[in-house]
Amino acid sequence: MDSHDLTRMLEAVSLGTLSPADAALRLRTPVLEETGGFATIDLHRKVRCGFPEVIFGQGKTTEQVVQILGTMIRHGLGGLATRISAETGSALLAAYPQGVHNPVSRTFRVKGPDDDGPKLGRVVVITAGTSDLPVAEEARVTAEAWGCEVTLIADVGVAGIHRLFNRISSFSGADALVVVAGMEGALPSVVGGLVDCPVIAVPTSIGYGANFGGLAALLGMLNSCSSNVVTTNIDAGFNGGHVAGLIARRAGQARASAKDTQSSGESAHGPATH
Repeated sequence: MDSHDLTRMLEAVSLGTLSPADAALRLRTPVLEETGGFATIDLHRKVRCGFPEVIFGQGKTTEQVVQILGTMIRHGLGGLATRISAETGSALLAAYPQGVHNPVSRTFRVKGPDDDGPKLGRVVVITAGTSDLPVAEEARVTAEAWGCEVTLIADVGVAGIHRLFNRISSFSGADALVVVAGMEGALPSVVGGLVDCPVIAVPTSIGYGANFGGLAALLGMLNSCSSNVVTTNIDAGFNGGHVAGLIARRAGQARASAKDTQSSGESAHGPATH
């Protein structure tokens, strides 16, 4: 259950189609659960924030990630693990064969029972180069996990700017864009000048020595002259996908609510005539 589902449940209680007792039963979940003596899992984050807690795999042992994800699955949350090693990915797939291991993005995802609903919002992830794909894939997997329709456009950097212009129709109309680039980090500024939606710029550590491990791209993006561009940390594909998912999902929820209101009005008064 996310914040949108919670609102709909409360509306059902108000309309009398769901009893207060049944609503209370759905909410009767421990707020926290300690696992293995090494993790305290926030089980109500999805209700508060719309998205469950995400497992950051870097620095955790394989067994720790397996146990944490198991606790989340047991509580009906599904789960997403990021920055996992190939060894951890294989162990997770063996323990939870219903999940999906993406070795490029270094993620593992198990869907929750509420994750197969209609897509809410549209996110497009764009990369400057093929070398940026691991970070871009992390953004894509994250936005998809948050229930958004996601498109990935790869290798359209400014060194061959015509490649980007040939794909404008593929990303115009998106609710949010994630633009991933290394080197000098110029692509988000260019994209920002072509669209009317938020652009989440993600600098990567790809580049030669003076790139300083992504610092040059980060500073370039922070100094973007396109006013709809905001910037994450270096290689932070998860953060880019998460923020884009928040924006797009809210936009999708607004469209769905407007459509429901219009349908209710037409049902009560008949279709509008002109």
